[in-house]
Amino acid sequence: MLWLLTDAGRLADPRAAVARLPRGLCGVVLRHDGAADRAGLGRDLARICRQRRNRLVVAGDWRLAARLHAGLHLRGGRRLPSVVRGQMITSSAHSIIEGRRARRAGAAVVFLSPAFATASHPGAAGLGAVRWAALAKQAGGAMAALGGLDGARVRRLAPRWLVAVGAIGGLS
Repeated sequence: MLWLLTDAGRLADPRAAVARLPRGLCGVVLRHDGAADRAGLGRDLARICRQRRNRLVVAGDWRLAARLHAGLHLRGGRRLPSVVRGQMITSSAHSIIEGRRARRAGAAVVFLSPAFATASHPGAAGLGAVRWAALAKQAGGAMAALGGLDGARVRRLAPRWLVAVGAIGGLS
């Protein structure tokens, strides 16, 4: 599965990118923290995702997720006071501990990052294919890769541990 993660700095208006995602094969993580009209953007993305039969999860705001009938995206596997019942839960993870925490919180998809060096975190080293696979295994199993991905880098990741791919700039 292919996931687009919104980013107010790198993809200010993700509507067009979300509308171009393949039907029924993708998901969107609405981040856009602190955006003036995050709820309005969420309503638009929910409508586009429904029309295209793609998933939508909202990062860090279970109330907005419930209003949009969307799933919930946890940060570092940290469970929120409430969860959206019957909806998908995803999570970010940057370590074995966060990956395990995300699994315990019920995340169906865990984005282990950064797989490779990425523009989202200038100067930070990526995990690389071997370390990414080792962390996925130790954190509880197959995960989604995020960070610095392109077709060649995705092919370097061990298929056994890879369930999905996430991107920001690569899909804008």
